[in-house]
Amino acid sequence: MTKIIKVQKGTKDILPQEVEQWHKLEKNALDIFTRYRYKEIRTPIFEATELFARGVGDTTDIVNKEMYTFEKSDRSITLRPENTAGVVRSFIENGMARLSAPVKLWYKGPMFRYERPQAGRQRQFHQVGVEMFGIKEPAADAEVILLAVDYLKSLGLNDLEVEINSLGCPECREEYKKKIKEVLKPEFDNLCEDCRNRYEKNPLRLLDCKVDSCKEIFAKPEIQEVIQSDFICEECAEHYRAVKSYLDKLKIKYVENKLLVRGLDYYNRTVFEIKSNNLGSQNAVCGGGRYDSLVKNLGGEDTPAVGWAMGMERLNSLLPEIEPEKSDGYIVSNSPADALELAEELRGQGLKIEFDLANKKFTKQLEKASKIAKFALILGEDEINTGKVSIKNLSTSKQVTVDRKEVTSEIKG
Repeated sequence: MTKIIKVQKGTKDILPQEVEQWHKLEKNALDIFTRYRYKEIRTPIFEATELFARGVGDTTDIVNKEMYTFEKSDRSITLRPENTAGVVRSFIENGMARLSAPVKLWYKGPMFRYERPQAGRQRQFHQVGVEMFGIKEPAADAEVILLAVDYLKSLGLNDLEVEINSLGCPECREEYKKKIKEVLKPEFDNLCEDCRNRYEKNPLRLLDCKVDSCKEIFAKPEIQEVIQSDFICEECAEHYRAVKSYLDKLKIKYVENKLLVRGLDYYNRTVFEIKSNNLGSQNAVCGGGRYDSLVKNLGGEDTPAVGWAMGMERLNSLLPEIEPEKSDGYIVSNSPADALELAEELRGQGLKIEFDLANKKFTKQLEKASKIAKFALILGEDEINTGKVSIKNLSTSKQVTVDRKEVTSEIKG
């Protein structure tokens, strides 16, 4: 027997019965984002490896452990592990800085990270996200958070919690990094391997650790005193106060989380996550923040920016299962040629029509019609000879016979 080739670990087929839920995610994204005047952008799924090393940060787990990288014609290419860096690259390359600010973009598509598959997380996964360029004022931070909340509510998700924090700017953050290292130095040998590696390279990332033993260390009073301190400069503090003021005015409930640092190096000032209580320990459905230095770091003009991304698999896991959409009509006939002709005629008028390709018995066709369609369109010998169609409403069992030209109006009501 020939060996069956199976789907790769960490990847998943999206089957026909699941696709309608994906359509809902995508349709709502288009509807909601368009109201906010965001325009869709589609970038390649692979980029130069350097883009992610410089953009995402060479101290991150994504760059160090999770990227799918390969060599081609003496070039290092990487399947995108996230899409902000790619959108920024396109923003620079296509001269979007010349456009009137704000430049508002959104995207959807597959991303790739080599990590242990778990609930809601795959090695090929999908994200929907937004990026806003050109506005440094806190109103931009508030709008992207509001947009995320509106989108999630449009999907019927209301059991949400917004967590926010400010990482400050690079200048005021340096002193904080020194204090974090100083207070954690006596605990260095007790930290997990990842945290020991981050201690010198990026000490703020220690606060993002999910290992229980590290969480216990960070909970100690002397360490919490440093973590909870107001380290940010007055300009950053004013920006943060303004963001919270906007959220209060918009009646968006939030909690402040000093441990929230996000897993990517490019963030500054505002960072946020939106969480769902229905996802267990890995409960974040949206993550984002401000990244004012990224455009310049990737070779563009100095341009403030803010955005977020959501994992679409996680969103799908929170949505109630959608009933498969029924066809408008199913043609029941023992004349496949006439059935095909009528089907094409009605499809041309915008109806979703199926018919029996296998020419089964009338009773079998009616049985199938009752399962997958709203109306059975009976096309027997009498109907064919008189140019009529008998229409049976499969919800009420009411049946009428009409001229062929009246079928569409009868079905649409």
